[in-house]
Amino acid sequence: MLELFAEELRLARAAVGMSQTALAEALSYSAALVAKVETGERRPSLDFARRCDAVLGADGRFERIQRRISRETVVPWFRDWAGVEQEATALRSFEPLCVPGLLQTEGYARALLAGGGLFAPDEIEQQVTNRLDRQAALTRDRPPLFSVVIDEYVLRRWIGGPEVMREQLRHLVKLGSTLPRVRIQVVPLSAGPYAGLGGPFVIATSPAGEDVVYLEGQRHGQVIDRPEYVQRMVEVWESIRGEALSQQQSLDLIAEVAETWT
Repeated sequence: MLELFAEELRLARAAVGMSQTALAEALSYSAALVAKVETGERRPSLDFARRCDAVLGADGRFERIQRRISRETVVPWFRDWAGVEQEATALRSFEPLCVPGLLQTEGYARALLAGGGLFAPDEIEQQVTNRLDRQAALTRDRPPLFSVVIDEYVLRRWIGGPEVMREQLRHLVKLGSTLPRVRIQVVPLSAGPYAGLGGPFVIATSPAGEDVVYLEGQRHGQVIDRPEYVQRMVEVWESIRGEALSQQQSLDLIAEVAETWT
């Protein structure tokens, strides 16, 4: 797919008589990046693909190829969930340890992936790109209703340093304030023991109205659709939300904690 994207880009550019430099200017990307994409040395982002479609009149061809590339480069155990996530009409996510991937900044995602020492530098960059590409689901024409509950501890865990944390928390406030279908709530430290301490999970609702649950471990992920299990996790979700602050209280807390990261 990467080779196909490179070849299609070269052919489309030649068909309209544009040089790499001219195309780069039209795309608002560097000529060096365009050159690397055309030789297959650099994986195109979703934004890059969409701009190619617009500038070259490709009717979505480059975006379709880019999405195939993304599916190929996602770690194998995440692929089933990646497809469910992109098609979902609603996502209910609980995370007690870190900011959910769909809400992460580039700096936070990179620091998180680099922290464990499990990935080589090129693998880290590939996974960061994959994560940022997934976030396009939140701003598409019909985005899912994305309800997120995080533990206050997430706001205070050192990931990448003060600057990275401050940027990440301000990003959460911005998303929660400007995207009407993104709802962010925080369970305060004062809550004590509660149902969410059992671990993170996501409940996705399909276009057909059916719910599935995603559980992610250290190096594996599992999509579960057994009705009795899904129902239990919906009950856990409701219990967790009962411990959380309201949306506005949560955004106020996030903004307050952001300014402590200096």
